[in-house]
Amino acid sequence: MRYKIYEVLTWASSFLKQHGKEEKVAELLLCHHLRLTRAQLLARLRDPLAESVRQSFLADVYQHVYEHVPVQHLLGYEYFYGREFLVNRHVLIPRPETEELVQGVLTRISYLFPDSQRLDVIDVGTGSGAIAVTLALENPALRVTAIDISAEALQMAARNAERLGAEVAFLHGDLLQPLIEANRKVDVVVSNPPYIPERDIPSLSPVVKNYEPIQALAGGEDGLAFYRRFARELPLVLKERALVAFEVGAGQGEAVASLLKEAFPLANVEVAFDINGKDRMVYATLS
Repeated sequence: MRYKIYEVLTWASSFLKQHGKEEKVAELLLCHHLRLTRAQLLARLRDPLAESVRQSFLADVYQHVYEHVPVQHLLGYEYFYGREFLVNRHVLIPRPETEELVQGVLTRISYLFPDSQRLDVIDVGTGSGAIAVTLALENPALRVTAIDISAEALQMAARNAERLGAEVAFLHGDLLQPLIEANRKVDVVVSNPPYIPERDIPSLSPVVKNYEPIQALAGGEDGLAFYRRFARELPLVLKERALVAFEVGAGQGEAVASLLKEAFPLANVEVAFDINGKDRMVYATLS
């Protein structure tokens, strides 16, 4: 017996819902296995589904439900700012909130540096390269460098930059140390550092804690360890006119803003809220 596409899709959606997973995962995985767009899939719902495809699809559904494998790892990619970024276990899966950070950076660059031809922008803890690659593609006037302590993450970021045609330089190192060692001054530092308090790691969803790199999640005892390091290291690498942009965990905005105000008493420091009304970005403008 050959099942029709809609029969398999209906069953999988219901199965996912019963197990507390998002129903739309069924559609994403089926499009992936059939190599169809969503529109093409919906137009072919009454077509028979090859048994080999059905078995591969079901294997992925079971992995997602029983082993909590992220759907992005099953697909091999996630979309960010309208572009497809490859992901694996060595990098954090790009989140929609981080798109808002990127937009905030692009907006602030436009009014802080209205006449600049080339600006040195550093993405610290680049992971998949989503921030660095997007900034480079959205504003070709930026000279973007991405830093990560993970060599595996840098390899993935470099693959994404090459696939998407972005001109990004890569440095292997711990936070801002590669810049400090080179006595290099830059215009913009942006980072989505680890900010989850260590006590909260065990309570994270298995999809996150079992498959995403812990070093990209854990931010010390209170989640602020990396921001404290930034506050110490940033004065060593920033030019007189500069922009600092951080993503933060919900509820951390004021604490991170205070650290930046201590480091740069004359800076304009602002906490920005994401589309869900959570404090998610902190910006410091030095001029």
